[in-house]
Amino acid sequence: MEPDQSSLQSYRSVSESISTNRFGDTKSSLRSNHPAVERQYGLLLVSASEHFNRSFLEVLDPDVYSPVICLNSVADAKRRFLERNYDLVIVNSPLPDEFGLEFACDVCSEGCACSLIFVRSELFADVNHKAVRRGVLALSKPSSSSLIQQTLGVLCGINERLRRMEQKTVVAEEKIREIRLVNRAKLLLVEQLKMTEAEAHRYIEKQAMDNCVTRRIIAERIIATRES
Repeated sequence: MEPDQSSLQSYRSVSESISTNRFGDTKSSLRSNHPAVERQYGLLLVSASEHFNRSFLEVLDPDVYSPVICLNSVADAKRRFLERNYDLVIVNSPLPDEFGLEFACDVCSEGCACSLIFVRSELFADVNHKAVRRGVLALSKPSSSSLIQQTLGVLCGINERLRRMEQKTVVAEEKIREIRLVNRAKLLLVEQLKMTEAEAHRYIEKQAMDNCVTRRIIAERIIATRES
């Protein structure tokens, strides 16, 4: 379920003057003295409470969090995750189809998504104990807007760190694949053309430089030719 028009309007027109929000504390303009935003964070809010949704959307800075999607069940959220990933997932427990903690844990077990679950104060100690062990942050209800903003900032920081780690992992995996392909190509040159390993290495290097391509491409060509 997409957020209704009133929720979206409330989200987009956060008051620039000091006002009292629905989390029960006083807040000033979210945009005042806001530094330039380098990137935006996709946020999925899973909550069946329209009152909570309106209050939460008012806390968000639209320059930082976009797109923001509101869904009212775990089943809908799981289906949405099949379509695209989100940087932050906020779960307002309980939900109509399940409590929500397991979904929050599953979300952050793969990829770079970070989860935050809101729970009633009397359940906080138990839920937080389970959540933190699986990488999920928890806040009790009600929470002040300043605490929510700070917690979202922490989640954004964690997301950035995870993204950089993921990028480094991808680069490392690509490098390993290239090394394996080059070694495989060298072995074929040694076995079929009776080159030494050093000669095979120099041959691949020279072919890559002469053709202005990577060693991986040359290795793939050698493998395709010699193994066919």
